[in-house]
Amino acid sequence: RAKNVIFMFMEGAPSQMDLFDPKPGLQKISGQPLPESLTSQLRQAFIKKDAKVLASPRVFKPHGQSGIEMSDYIPHIASCADDICLVRSMYTEAFNHHPGQLLLFTGSIQIGRPTMGAWSLYGLGSESQNLPGFVVLGPGLPVLGPILWTSSYLPGVYQGAYIPNNEKEVDKLIPNLHNTRWKPEDQRRQLDLLGKLNHLQIQREGDDPQLEAGIQSMEIAYRMQTEAAEAFDISKEPVKVREAYGDGDFARGCLMAARLVERGVRMVQVYFGDDQPWDSHEDILDHRRLAQKADRPIAALIRDLKQRGLLNETVVVVTGEFGRTPATEVSGLVKVQNGRDHNNHGYTSLVAGGGFRGGMVYGATDEFGFKAVENPVDVHDLHATILNQ
Repeated sequence: RAKNVIFMFMEGAPSQMDLFDPKPGLQKISGQPLPESLTSQLRQAFIKKDAKVLASPRVFKPHGQSGIEMSDYIPHIASCADDICLVRSMYTEAFNHHPGQLLLFTGSIQIGRPTMGAWSLYGLGSESQNLPGFVVLGPGLPVLGPILWTSSYLPGVYQGAYIPNNEKEVDKLIPNLHNTRWKPEDQRRQLDLLGKLNHLQIQREGDDPQLEAGIQSMEIAYRMQTEAAEAFDISKEPVKVREAYGDGDFARGCLMAARLVERGVRMVQVYFGDDQPWDSHEDILDHRRLAQKADRPIAALIRDLKQRGLLNETVVVVTGEFGRTPATEVSGLVKVQNGRDHNNHGYTSLVAGGGFRGGMVYGATDEFGFKAVENPVDVHDLHATILNQ
């Protein structure tokens, strides 16, 4: 069904019960010690036994014909309810950021596996001749850096091409895109000569995967001169489209992602900020500021893909590496005891397009929003479903 994937990573782990998974029962026991039924499950959770229950301060309302309940922090995403599937029963084996992110992107908590974008491109190829098949957009490097888009033991040509979308001008987004010294025909002659020399080298020494990857990368870099400037230049979009996404690096990244899949790029990853911005240990009310930056662009992307006729063939994923606890953070490391800690037992991922059924909720967590209890979905299940689509 699908041809492309846009994977939006909310690094640091958003709180499911403050955005996507209403738990009104927490209001009755907010501020009280954790129930014994919950504390007995805390072996692999960061939640402390002396923590107090923290109900969400947000208001949840049903939206669309489907009536999916979502937080007032995300009114724009909520307005797309009938095009969205909320997977409220996600869980993961990793309960800290580094292994959680590795597991989400590579399927393993250990370093050394190819990332989702790399194996998707390796298995399915690219439909774009003049752009990389796997593009990564972010305002700065995530905590783990390029390991989240590595090709590992696959040929290097399948690794992600990182583009810093905190820059507005195309020439700054992609340095050295235009050769001011040589004309295209001169560059072509140089590349052809290098190609012959490389071919002689391979004939003499045998196959060399690194050399082959380098050759392919340089060919793509040469061809990018003709198309990349236009593909990444969002000023080409009508004013109404740009206004729908809003301003900021994440908004620019979402709009670029739509333009890239339109041009056949197989996998686009869009990172929300850097250095784990959603890691709200200290004060969960910081989610308001974060949601204001994420809500509008995500909704605009879904609508824009639909308007371009691309939503049915593009899988859209919005997720963190895990979720957050239904209780307050208790630690000497935080000044304000109004945050939530890591929770790998239950959280929510948003999927849309690419054959996923819109207007539905899949799975459920328990009454506390702590653990997936109905149709649990492991990270590997998410990978397998995306690949199936």
